[in-house]
Amino acid sequence: MVYGGLRALVYTVVGGSALLAIATVASVLGPTLALDLYTPAVAAWWTVFTAIAVQSVPFLLLGTVVSAAIGAFVPERVFTRLLPRNPALAVPVAGAAGVVLPGCECASVPVADSLMRRGVAPAAALAFLLSAPAINPVVLVATAVAFPGQPEMVLGRLVASLATAVVMGWLWVRFGREEWLRPGKRRGHDHGSGAGAFVAGLQHDFLHAGGFLVVGAAAAATFSIVVPRSLLDVPGWAAVLMLAVLAVLLCVCSEADAFVAASLSGFSPTARLAFMVVGPMVDLKLIALQTGTFGRAFAIRFSAATWVVAVTSSALVGWWLL
Repeated sequence: MVYGGLRALVYTVVGGSALLAIATVASVLGPTLALDLYTPAVAAWWTVFTAIAVQSVPFLLLGTVVSAAIGAFVPERVFTRLLPRNPALAVPVAGAAGVVLPGCECASVPVADSLMRRGVAPAAALAFLLSAPAINPVVLVATAVAFPGQPEMVLGRLVASLATAVVMGWLWVRFGREEWLRPGKRRGHDHGSGAGAFVAGLQHDFLHAGGFLVVGAAAAATFSIVVPRSLLDVPGWAAVLMLAVLAVLLCVCSEADAFVAASLSGFSPTARLAFMVVGPMVDLKLIALQTGTFGRAFAIRFSAATWVVAVTSSALVGWWLL
């Protein structure tokens, strides 16, 4: 058992380091190669694509490690004891628990899937999925650094993000359907328990989710190159919707999106708040990851509803606090 656990740890560290090294080399050499072979636009596309990939892979690896560890080592009874049995009561508890995972949205998807496989109510797991990348300490500290002397932006992000996660959890309790989560396929991913199950689960989850991460990163890079910047100049409340859409398309990691929002000084504080609330919950790479993990039927419905709730929450909190 000890040998198996040590081997699993070695595989995780070596494999993750190798992936990061490859991604880093690609980010350095890719733009130069693309510029030589094709056009500056292709070079710019490759730069954006590799930036998203390099930014996301460490947190995706973190998420799959946590997911595999939960599936292999944590008994199901632990979660049934920690969370209320009533899903409606479990949702706010799970949403508030999102503060303990210092990762981005890439990490939250495999962790939420693993929680469901361990018996956690889908509504609670989905509330955790949305809140973890949005209200964890790393994100809140980054927001405070990006907006010095503006604690209301940190508080606004915390309140709007947590409200969105809880509301979406309650909406799932009322309207969600188990068949949207592809329960048959998800049960097939149970690798048992112990060190061997940890290795098997880690390999499966990382390779499976990594493929969809690549698809999402490619889509975001394509948008950033194709869409003219002049189309982003909109006035008034339309700017809130514009930045909410932009957050979906740019796929900025939640640990870094506050600095991007701070740089958008031409927009209102409420619009920039919407950018920070929507981004960790709905973006192209996250939609792709959700599609690969839970299925297209879930990803389409859940992402659309989350976007509407997140924009509404941002607008209300912005009107009240900013």
